[in-house]
Amino acid sequence: MRNLLQEYMVSAQYFAPRGRERLMFLGEQIAHKHLHYDDRLIGIVGDAGSGKSCLINGMFPGLELSNDDDIVNPRKIMQIRDLVQDIPDAATYHLDVRFQMAFTQMYEIVDFVRKVLEMNRRIVIEHFNLLYKALGINADIIVGIGEEIIVTRPTIFGPIPESIYEIVHKSLTFRKMAHTAEEIVAQVLMKDFDVLIDDFYSSDIRNGFVLKFNKKPNIDLHKLEVLSQEMLSQNLDVSYFDEDHIQMGEKIIPCDGARFHVNNTSEIENFSLVKKLMKDPKTNVYNLIGVIDGNLNDLENRNTLYFLKRQS
Repeated sequence: MRNLLQEYMVSAQYFAPRGRERLMFLGEQIAHKHLHYDDRLIGIVGDAGSGKSCLINGMFPGLELSNDDDIVNPRKIMQIRDLVQDIPDAATYHLDVRFQMAFTQMYEIVDFVRKVLEMNRRIVIEHFNLLYKALGINADIIVGIGEEIIVTRPTIFGPIPESIYEIVHKSLTFRKMAHTAEEIVAQVLMKDFDVLIDDFYSSDIRNGFVLKFNKKPNIDLHKLEVLSQEMLSQNLDVSYFDEDHIQMGEKIIPCDGARFHVNNTSEIENFSLVKKLMKDPKTNVYNLIGVIDGNLNDLENRNTLYFLKRQS
């Protein structure tokens, strides 16, 4: 019997964390908490570069994706037309609608999805918002990823996938700006304040970032902000180098979230640092906080305020 608590859920929200490992771990936790064994149609929505593939890998370990970033697999592309051959061996299918539309017609995609469901198999569909109208049925569960990850179980009253997509599409830019600004601050910390990369680690806040220190660092936060803004003003190009590095200007920088950045530092708006280190009384960890909306007020209620703002 389906967990009755799932029937009462409207949505659950999580921060979309920095880095592949944290994102995959969260995907695993989302599957444990929200996925039911008889969920067949799984809708994933969000823009390219938001981390959908990492999240799916966490939710469904071992699932072969049809839209590999490095290799175009003809067999996976043409599974749309060769379903009967593959069906005995597959319990879960993956489909990227945007990617698949470059090779097949929408009616073929719809027929494929319906056949998979008729065979009582599970299918995980990226960019489900593009398929929803043509398919005519909503997903059993929708997961949207932008700055936040939204998990919802639609009813006849919604939400429709496009509504979730609109939220995460708008918020993704804040996540990318925050991650790039965080890299800038980290570079300045290591270069000008002799802070080691192992001295801090990343956490999350709405429209910003948090660097956590187990020991209170000796940092002039005003100077750190000025130096970081100077580096941002250089209009440095930012690009994916490999899974563990980005290129910022001429420099190759280690990064555990190499795909989650703006294209140029000029795209980062209203960057500022909170001019004090906030100590968490529960963990005794010191938090260095950066924001990319200029709002340094009411930090103790920041997550609630932004949640309410986006719901209105």
